[in-house]
Amino acid sequence: MEVGQARDPRGVPVVAGSGAVFVMAPAGVPIADEFVELAVAEGVSRLVLLSSKAIDTMNDTRLLAAERAVTSAGVESTVVRADWFDQNFDEGFLRDAVLAGDVVVPLGDVRQAFNDAEDIAAVAVVAPTEPGHAGRTYELSGPDALSFGEATAIVARESGRPVRYRGEPDAYLETMTGFGLDRAQVLAEIEAFEALRATGDVTPNDVVAEVTGRPPISFETYARGAAARGAWA
Repeated sequence: MEVGQARDPRGVPVVAGSGAVFVMAPAGVPIADEFVELAVAEGVSRLVLLSSKAIDTMNDTRLLAAERAVTSAGVESTVVRADWFDQNFDEGFLRDAVLAGDVVVPLGDVRQAFNDAEDIAAVAVVAPTEPGHAGRTYELSGPDALSFGEATAIVARESGRPVRYRGEPDAYLETMTGFGLDRAQVLAEIEAFEALRATGDVTPNDVVAEVTGRPPISFETYARGAAARGAWA
């Protein structure tokens, strides 16, 4: 939330009367330090931030700044670092690619621990409402590590659509510049992806189960449910 959006039409802070706040930064939107300061000034005593894994590796300055703002606010804080969302494939930036039959992510065959949004939400509910989570940074994981190629194959099978995966930088450069993106910007993105690719396969962990008391949702379960809802119809 930007600081200009932090008050209602009467000028009252939207966080007034809140004890805890869940903070997230949509793609391209920074967390305003002024909003965090306002929340604390209005009596918010717990902050939970949705962040992302590998932001150090990929030098995501926006989310690194958001983590600093929340953890240095002088109140209890929890950082939730999620992996790639399952829902990227049916609600996010990969849906159009699935429908076009061509998913391009320059990570080769490196495996990631895809997270379901329901699991992330469950952790985000527990963290500010139950004791024992202050000062923690949770690196979330799905139950399995999958390459984007393997995940794409599951989506193709469950949706009944022919979908290929291309994981090389050249394919990403060609595709993104073909959409009109600036070449220098795309090359910078490829450099960040290459840094992530160099870290190798992700090892799944039990953090979701430890925090929520239930196992995380598998990618196959997600894809089957999304297909049943007509996500790729």
